[in-house]
Amino acid sequence: MQFFLLGIIALLLVLWALNRFAVANPAQLAWHLRITGGLAALAAGGVLALRGLVGYAIWLIGAGVWMLMGNVRPAWLGQGAGQRASQTSRVTTDHLDAELDHASGALHAEIRKGPHAGRRLDELRPAEVAALWQEWQFTDPPSAQILETWLDRAHPTWRDDAARRGGTSNGGGSRAGSGTGMSRETALEILGLGPGASEDDIRRAHRELMMKVHPDRGGSHALAAQINSAKETLLDGR
Repeated sequence: MQFFLLGIIALLLVLWALNRFAVANPAQLAWHLRITGGLAALAAGGVLALRGLVGYAIWLIGAGVWMLMGNVRPAWLGQGAGQRASQTSRVTTDHLDAELDHASGALHAEIRKGPHAGRRLDELRPAEVAALWQEWQFTDPPSAQILETWLDRAHPTWRDDAARRGGTSNGGGSRAGSGTGMSRETALEILGLGPGASEDDIRRAHRELMMKVHPDRGGSHALAAQINSAKETLLDGR
């Protein structure tokens, strides 16, 4: 008689599960299968306990309780859905508002100020983004790091492309004729000088900075290149 009742219960559970399977989405299905399995384990454990098989009964009842308590509500209800919808990280720097999607790994960023203010990185040409990276390496390192990450993902060959061009263009500010692609204002900012800086001031500032950031002294190749470009920009035509 006990096995007959157990069979009826199992049959009803299977029919109920099949019905839910036909209409459920994957999230609902996972939840229902867990609940069904938990109830079935509890029922089987109860039958075994009545038959005196206490050791097996304890194991099955424990498994059933774990399955039921491990997820007591569907993931598609309440807070769970909201958590899945907000799996993004937002970072704000001096020049960028950036967002990283955890699921896809996609990185999106919008420029906050400057000639390209209000534009998204994917709206710019790779050369324009590379020029911003070159400019911000010294003046805004956090923004430059975001640009570098974005370029590595969206345009893996951007470094080779920039090397073939022999320098990038930053698309704004006054130009010097040195071909560095750096504005005079940016060059002055990199060297920490004012608009009236003399040639001696430029050379002295360059020398002092290179002593601090030269790669041979444990500094950065990128920063050293920026400092050299700044000096070339300011001394061009003197």
